[in-house]
Amino acid sequence: MSVRFPMPLRPGDRVGVTAPSSGVPEAMRGRLDVALGDIRARGYEVVVGACMDGSGHVSAPAAERADELMSMLTDPAVKAIVPPWGGETAIDLIPLLDWDRLREAEPTWVVGFSDMSTLMTPLTLLTGTATLHGNNLMDTPYRVPDGLLSWLDIVAAPPGHRFTQTPPGRHRTVGFDDYVLHPDVREYTLDARGGWTRLGGDGDVVAEGRLIGGCVDVLCNLAGTPYLDVPAFARERSPEGLLVYVEVCESDAFTTCRQLHGMRLAGFFDGANAILVGRTGAADRPSLSQHEAVLDALGSLNVPIIADVECGHVPPYMPIVNGAHGRVVHTASRSELTQTLR
Repeated sequence: MSVRFPMPLRPGDRVGVTAPSSGVPEAMRGRLDVALGDIRARGYEVVVGACMDGSGHVSAPAAERADELMSMLTDPAVKAIVPPWGGETAIDLIPLLDWDRLREAEPTWVVGFSDMSTLMTPLTLLTGTATLHGNNLMDTPYRVPDGLLSWLDIVAAPPGHRFTQTPPGRHRTVGFDDYVLHPDVREYTLDARGGWTRLGGDGDVVAEGRLIGGCVDVLCNLAGTPYLDVPAFARERSPEGLLVYVEVCESDAFTTCRQLHGMRLAGFFDGANAILVGRTGAADRPSLSQHEAVLDALGSLNVPIIADVECGHVPPYMPIVNGAHGRVVHTASRSELTQTLR
């Protein structure tokens, strides 16, 4: 059974903007306008939904957010959906979505990361539709560093397209930009240097498999439920194995360790040929670092583990397509992730 890839976007296509989790505070509407303008500059029509309110932790009641997301996902005119950013409790939409209907609908690109993993990873696992773990809408105006791509580049790529991304060697350690004072900021402050790190081993890594993963902080709450059945996905759509990627938003090292142990016990890493771990700014503990937490939970799997990949909450961002065929290479002289939309 193959993975379903949405059709590439073309000028004139419609992009839906909705907030399945957190909306945009009024004071940050200037940044939203800049980001929307960048999508329109690519030649796309933009439709902004009603669920965008940022005065609370969610943009609207769960039923309204679910209805709006379902409407966009099943509207043939909407070719891509992107949220302003993640949030906290998108999990309340899970039982409200019509998964049977989504299996029958034409595939639509769904883009985002953080709390969007709560929806995108199950969407790929349950319907076989590729989703794009990458920049959210509010990140879109930033200039992309050498070696990386924007989500806008990937959703416009033709079927079967193959692309390779490499770490730029720079990342951010300072806080986030102030979108209220600087709504039009376009340059990342990348104040630290560093590349990928192999954990618990040495030597070259070359591994292939279908990509699947997301944010640990939110996916751990779906572990062991029908919505996060990675073993079934591997059996049905990726007999060659998986490249599993995970990233931590804010859980400290003890919490990360527990969450990853639980996800491993629930089968999330079954079939993994290698594991990619996003760079994180989350706290170490005096007796346990984030790297050590990963090894404690996943080291017994005896597969290569590569950490500090640009797929987390630390800018810049390396978009990863859930469901794409991936090939990761990590040696003393090069690191790269190649993805093929097939």
